[in-house]
Amino acid sequence: MFLHSQEGEAEVRYRQLVNGLSMPRIHLGVYLTSGQETSNAVHWALETFDGSFDSAQMYRNEKEVGSTILNFLSNNSQLRREDFHFTSKLASNSSYDAARTSIKRSVQQCGLGYIDLFLLHSPYGGKDARLASWKAVEDAIADGEVKTGGVSNYGVKHLQELLASKPRTLPAVNQIEVHPFNTRTEITSFCQQHDIVVEAYAPLVRALRMKHPVISSLSEKYSCTPAQLLVRWSLQHDYVPLPKSVTKDRIITNGQVSGFVIDAKDMEKMDCLDEYLVTDWDPVDAD
Repeated sequence: MFLHSQEGEAEVRYRQLVNGLSMPRIHLGVYLTSGQETSNAVHWALETFDGSFDSAQMYRNEKEVGSTILNFLSNNSQLRREDFHFTSKLASNSSYDAARTSIKRSVQQCGLGYIDLFLLHSPYGGKDARLASWKAVEDAIADGEVKTGGVSNYGVKHLQELLASKPRTLPAVNQIEVHPFNTRTEITSFCQQHDIVVEAYAPLVRALRMKHPVISSLSEKYSCTPAQLLVRWSLQHDYVPLPKSVTKDRIITNGQVSGFVIDAKDMEKMDCLDEYLVTDWDPVDAD
């Protein structure tokens, strides 16, 4: 929930959403974590600064994230459920009924009473399945199970399709892989033109480019770690980055990014690193 400067100052930073709600500017990613590893990472984040977590049905750790938040709440009576932000995602698009049931299961799994942000994890499944699944998200919002709906890994054509369907609820978020080595300007520009917040997964490039000469030199210039530089790049593009770590020190330092600003020329230099590097899957062109 907080961005900490290197001097220990804290400033609350929220990103306004199209539905009038807001969410924190940095979330802890828990992809490829499980069991006690997930619980530890969430607990360390809660202890230090971060009350925002990005999970998914496919990650199989909704329960661990939720139970760790609830345990933390029970030991900190001054806090409320509303002080935390939990995201999950639909594993696959299919029928309305399947999606609606799946969302209810996620609410039960996390144990938090409701899910702050629920996303369609990918555009796979075809147009009919995508639109049916979105209707299930809309109804989950109407029923109070979800606060905000969005999508993930959607290309421009998928976003256009959803907007053209005249949905009752507009998608507030599109979570995609985006970093200096895969800038996805077509998708990010479309999102920003339509008030869709870009969430950046793999903002640290899964550590594949930490020693790149440009990243190394700029990290030295700004007296920060390569990870901090990459998180700061996301923030200055007005994205919401989801840095992932299971190491306590890195979880802390990844949020200490308000003590410096990357100047315009250096932002351009980082933007020019684009090589369409995909570190995981890439469904943005799916039929």
